[in-house]
Amino acid sequence: MHRKSRPVFIEPFDLYLFGKGRHWDLYRILGAHPHREGDIEGYRFAVWAPNAKQVCLAGEFNYWAWDEVQLFPVGSSGIWAAFVPGMRSNMLYKIGIKGATGEIIYKSDPMAFACEYRPGTASLTRGLGEYSWNDGAWMEARARAGAHLDKPISIYEVHAGSWRRHDGNVTHPFYTYTEMAHTLVPYVRDMGFTHIEFMPLAEHPLDQSWGYQTGQYFAPSSRFGSPDELRYLIDCCHQAGIGVILDWVPAHFPKDSWGLARFDGTALYEHEDPRLGTHPDWGTLIFNYGRHEVKNFLLSNALYWLKEFHIDGLRMDAVASMLYLDYSRKEGEWQPNIYGGRENLEAVDFLRELNTIVHSEAPGVITLAEESTAWPGVSHPVYAGGLGFTYKWNMGWMHDTLMYMSKESIYRKYHHNALTFSFLYAFSENFLLPLSHDEVVHGKGALLSKMTGDMWQQQANLRALYAYMWAHPGKKLLFMGGEFGQWNEWNDSRSLDWNLLDFPAHNGIRLLVRDLNFLLRNEGAMHKQDHSWKGFSWLDCSDFNASVYSFMRRAEYHRPVLWVFNFTPVLREGYRVHCPDGGVWREVLNTDSKFYGGSNQGNPGLIEADNSGWGNSPSLCLTLPPLAGVALVPYIPEEEQREAAGPV
Repeated sequence: MHRKSRPVFIEPFDLYLFGKGRHWDLYRILGAHPHREGDIEGYRFAVWAPNAKQVCLAGEFNYWAWDEVQLFPVGSSGIWAAFVPGMRSNMLYKIGIKGATGEIIYKSDPMAFACEYRPGTASLTRGLGEYSWNDGAWMEARARAGAHLDKPISIYEVHAGSWRRHDGNVTHPFYTYTEMAHTLVPYVRDMGFTHIEFMPLAEHPLDQSWGYQTGQYFAPSSRFGSPDELRYLIDCCHQAGIGVILDWVPAHFPKDSWGLARFDGTALYEHEDPRLGTHPDWGTLIFNYGRHEVKNFLLSNALYWLKEFHIDGLRMDAVASMLYLDYSRKEGEWQPNIYGGRENLEAVDFLRELNTIVHSEAPGVITLAEESTAWPGVSHPVYAGGLGFTYKWNMGWMHDTLMYMSKESIYRKYHHNALTFSFLYAFSENFLLPLSHDEVVHGKGALLSKMTGDMWQQQANLRALYAYMWAHPGKKLLFMGGEFGQWNEWNDSRSLDWNLLDFPAHNGIRLLVRDLNFLLRNEGAMHKQDHSWKGFSWLDCSDFNASVYSFMRRAEYHRPVLWVFNFTPVLREGYRVHCPDGGVWREVLNTDSKFYGGSNQGNPGLIEADNSGWGNSPSLCLTLPPLAGVALVPYIPEEEQREAAGPV
C-alpha cells in the first residue's frame, strides 16, 4: 500500500544540540515515534545519514518496496525525516539508503525501540510506551545515595538466556522478562545479593555473542519479551530492594551490513582508517569518539537505559581497548595521537564526558569499568584527572587469586605473595572484585573445577575462596552458577545445573554464599571502608609455611571483624592469632561448618585473648579448620550492646 509521506519540522535548537554532540534526549528526536497531525495519526521517522543521496522507508506496509515512502532532508543537519500517515505500532520496517556512490542498502533504524525476533533484523514501529512504575521510593533513595562507596555491594552476574531455560522448547527456549521477575528476583533476594548485573540486553542477532556484539542499541532483546516487560522485571527488582546493572558496550560494534557499519555508504559511526576504526581481536568496528554526532548517539543511549528503564548502573566492557591506540596491534598497525603517544585521547575525553553526564543526569547511578591495565585514576573524579568511573574491576586480584587457588596446597607456600600482592594497590582505585563469566568459558572450566585436591577438597577450597573474596576489601561480583559450585563450564545454550542443589555439598556452598552476603550487609566493618587503609589491617601475612593469613576489617562506630584463613588441608589446633583489641571474641562464620559441607572443626563458645604466645601482645588461641576461613567478632553482653552500638 502506497503511503504519502510528509516533511516534518525539527526544532533548530534540537539540531544545534545534536551538531554539538550534547542532546541527551536524542532518542526522542531521531527514530520512530507515534505522531498526530490534526486528526491524522501515524508515525514520524528521523535518521542521521548525511552522505546519503536518497532515504526511504521499506517494510511490510509496502511489501518492502524501494522509493515509495520518502524521507526528506532537514536543512544541512544530515538528518532525514518524514511523517507517514496511517502507520501503526508493531509494523516491521527498515531504512533504505542510496549511498554516495548510488548503491542501495537497507538498514535497521539505529534508534528503534524494538525489533523483530532473531534472526530477523528489521525494526518495529513502537513508541517509548507509558509503563506505570511502582518504584518511586527506590528511585528517590537512589538519588540520595551518592557514590555508594560505603554501601555493601554484592553483584550476581546473569546471562538472561541461560540462567534458566525451557530446554525442551526448541523454537523459544528462553525465560521471558516476566518469568525472570517471578523466579530470578525472589532467588536473588533470598541469596542476599544487592544487585543483578545483566550481560547485554540490547538486541543482538547472534546468541553466541552474549550481546557483546550489539546490533540495535535502543531495542531490548526480543528474545525475552517486550520493552515494557523488561521494565516490569526492573520494577520488581527495585521493589525487592535489588539494584540492576546493565552491561553496556561502547567499545565496538559489528560489521553487519544491516547495522551501523558504513551506515550511509561511508564510514559514519566508525573511522575510515582501519588503524583507528577496526578492532583486530573481534572483527568489529570502533566508534569514532571524536565525531560529535557519534558521541551524542552513545551518550543519549546510556541515558536512555538509565532514564527510560531505571537502570541503576552501567558496566562498560573492554575499556582498555578504548584507551589505547595500539591495543592488540603490532608495530605499524596503529597511528599515534597528536602528541606521539599511544593513548586514544578522543576515547578518554568521551569516557570522562560520559561519566560526568551520567552522574549529573542520573544521581545515584554507578558506572563500572572492565579495565585490565594500570591506567591511573580510572575510578577517580574527572575534576581530579581521573576517568570518573565509580568502580574499576580488579583484574589483578582475580588472576592472582585464581592462580593461587589452582596450586596444590603443598606448593602454596611458594606463592604466598599471590594473596598479599593485591594490597600494594588495593586502595589506589575503588575496586570491585570480579569472578565473572570470562573465568568459566572457552576451556577455562568452572570455578569449582579450578580448585585442587579430591572432591571434598575442591569444594572446601571453593568455600575458602569465596570467604576470602568477601573478606577482602572491595565490592563483589559472582557469575551465576558459581554460588552453588557448578562443575561444568558455563554453556550459554542450556540452563545452569540446578539439579546440583539436590546434593548437600552444593547446597552448602549456596548457603555459604548467602551467609557471606548477609554478613557483608550486616557488619559495617565489612563494607564501610572498602576503599581505604582505615578499613583493613594485617594481623599476620608472613606464615607462608602454614599458608595462613589473618587480618582485621574495621569501620568507625562498628565492631571489627577478624578473619583467619588456612589454605592447607591440615587441621591446626592451638594456633595463635594476634588480636590487638584484646577482649572476648566469638566465631560468626566458618566455611568448614557442617551446614556448608565441611568437617565441622572450629571454635565453639567464647575465646578470650591473652598475652601468651605473641610477644606479650594479646592473641587468640584458635582451631583453624582445613582449607577454610573463619570470621570472629568481639563478644559484648546484651546489656552492653545498646550503650556501645553508637550511630549506624
